[in-house]
Amino acid sequence: MSKFPVFIQRDATDCGPSCLKIISKYYKQYLEIDFLRKITHKSKLGVSLLSISDAAEKVGFRTLACKVDFDQIAENEFLPCVAHWNQNHFVVIYKIKKGKVFISDPNIGLVEYSKEEFLKCWATKDEIGVVLLFEPTPKLYTDEFAAKKKKNFSFLLDYILPYKKLIYHLLLAFLVGSGLSLIFPFLSQAIVDIGISSQDLDFVIVILIAQVILVVSQTSIGFIRNWIMLHVSVRISISLVSDFLIKLMKLPIRYFDTRMIGDIRQRIDDNERIQTFLTHSLISMSFGFFTFIIFSFVLAIYKIELLLIFYCGSALYIAWILLFMKRRRMLDYKRFSVLASEQSNIYQLITGMQEIKLNNCEKEKRWEWERIQMKLFKVKTASLMLNQNQQAGSLLINQLKNVLISYITARSVITGEISLGIMVAVQYIVGQLNAPITEFIGFLQAAQDAKMSLERIGEIHEEEEELVSEVRNLDIFEGSKDIVINDLSFTYDGPHSLKVLDKISLKIPNQKMTAIVGASGSGKTTMLKLLLGYYKLSPNTIQLGDMDLFQYNLSKWREKCGCVMQDGIIFSDTIRKNIVIKEEEVDEAKFISAIETANLHEFVSQLPLGYNTKIGQEGKALSEGQKQRILIARAVYKDPDYLFFDEATNSLDAQNEKEIVEKLNSFILGRTVVIVAHRLSTIRNADQIIVLNKGKISEIGSHSNLLDQQGDYYHLVKNQLEFLEV
Repeated sequence: MSKFPVFIQRDATDCGPSCLKIISKYYKQYLEIDFLRKITHKSKLGVSLLSISDAAEKVGFRTLACKVDFDQIAENEFLPCVAHWNQNHFVVIYKIKKGKVFISDPNIGLVEYSKEEFLKCWATKDEIGVVLLFEPTPKLYTDEFAAKKKKNFSFLLDYILPYKKLIYHLLLAFLVGSGLSLIFPFLSQAIVDIGISSQDLDFVIVILIAQVILVVSQTSIGFIRNWIMLHVSVRISISLVSDFLIKLMKLPIRYFDTRMIGDIRQRIDDNERIQTFLTHSLISMSFGFFTFIIFSFVLAIYKIELLLIFYCGSALYIAWILLFMKRRRMLDYKRFSVLASEQSNIYQLITGMQEIKLNNCEKEKRWEWERIQMKLFKVKTASLMLNQNQQAGSLLINQLKNVLISYITARSVITGEISLGIMVAVQYIVGQLNAPITEFIGFLQAAQDAKMSLERIGEIHEEEEELVSEVRNLDIFEGSKDIVINDLSFTYDGPHSLKVLDKISLKIPNQKMTAIVGASGSGKTTMLKLLLGYYKLSPNTIQLGDMDLFQYNLSKWREKCGCVMQDGIIFSDTIRKNIVIKEEEVDEAKFISAIETANLHEFVSQLPLGYNTKIGQEGKALSEGQKQRILIARAVYKDPDYLFFDEATNSLDAQNEKEIVEKLNSFILGRTVVIVAHRLSTIRNADQIIVLNKGKISEIGSHSNLLDQQGDYYHLVKNQLEFLEV
């Protein structure tokens, strides 16, 4: 009977989609994990049981979520089913037998628990827990959702072919090296059978000189070979990572909302594995293949019986190693998941050090890191045990094979079948044949590593890009130049989560200022992000002129937009390059205008290097107000047609804010401006003020009109004025 399916999650929050993949696999349907992530609406926090249920019904299951006790599950009528585990994880229960619970855990694989251990992780105090039951329907077996063919190793040929000339030189060097190695056993035989037997010292010296020449030649060839490999490996490595980053930068913002930093960082490391496979393992294997063929032929000439023994021993050696490959694969997925968590944790520790110290939680945060290290230690321990078992068995097989060959050759010398020189040559040949076998094992393991890395990287390369290939020119709007929003509803985490925006319809007039106000969490920033094309929406939900936003090239659209967001980033670079972000010749007139508008000159003039002063994480620390002024200067320098400000002046002191707002009022003339703000000084002059309340528009009008209505806007202004009076 075959084992129950298992699938190790590839991201830290992948357990929900992975459980659905395991269930589907059990029912002989194979679904892409990336497809399952999308239909379960996976976020950085993972998914809910309701999301798994909706996704399962979409692909062809009938589902039922229920609370049951252990005895009900033990009847095995519900199995396999998904269980909520430790309140933060999902697993698949597939069998209960003799008080043992068998689970397919996306985090650790197939595991077995006692009843007590199971109840501790699954049930409440009254021994009742939540499960999701599955029943397949005919829809499951249609081709609509079947997994598409994955990228395989042929995908990597594109990275090798540009360097085929260097590869040919490399293979030639390997071939010449193999040819030189072929001469050694005959020289060794000649020394023993001719030089020593005839006691001809001159002959021995000649042979030894020949061996020295061969060693020097091989060393020189190896030197050249290593230089060629360095050039090829560096170029391929740059190409792999560069293509990965190009693809990463083309992905929509939603992709980054659902991934942890550690997951993405680990995938960059996966490119290094693929590069190692292409430039080291694959080429070394090719060299080993030449060596193996040549020396097998020579050994067959000496004694075919020895070659057959070597082949049998090597076959056993390879078979022994292959027994551990599946377990090795599972451990690699676990290692990836834990390392991703570790990298995310380290990033938080370093970037959040100020808050850690202010809240005296150094010990607690260190304990979090140590808990991750314990998980990593367990994975490393399991890997070490696997490697030790592999090595012990392979060493035993190899040594028995070598001892048997030594016995047969020694016996043949004693019986006079072969000479002592041939025995020496055979020992050398066997040593040379062992190396390619070891390289072949290394190649199999490297190929497995590369395949797993390719699967993880392939997930990103197969993601839908933000921009389509055929896009309209944005230079000329058709008809009106207003921005129109039609019945916009939006949620971040799937259809069952709270709507951030609900049935929003409005018009943002061209060359006018529109302010969006409301309490925190009312959806103001989300609306700005949607206007900038962060998230894909239904057709004609947002229109530029008379055309849908997503029929235009979003990159071109953003070129026309100047933005200051709440979470705007200051890069580790000079002030000048933080304002003029793109690599282009600086327009001094625009640069000076941006500096003056953002009131930066007085601050920068006090710095020794002026606008060439390095700032950001690797440079001079800035106050929040200074950061905002640089972000404002960055937006102004673009000289955009549209300006989007999200609390752009909330960190400025009163005097700086007053001066900057006055300058911005002059700058924005003839431009379309959308401002999200709380401060009255920023929004009172807006042509249109939109008031949001819990994701819905409660009021629209000018400052004076809204005050007269004495609605939500009136109370927002009143509360602010009362606060200022206090």
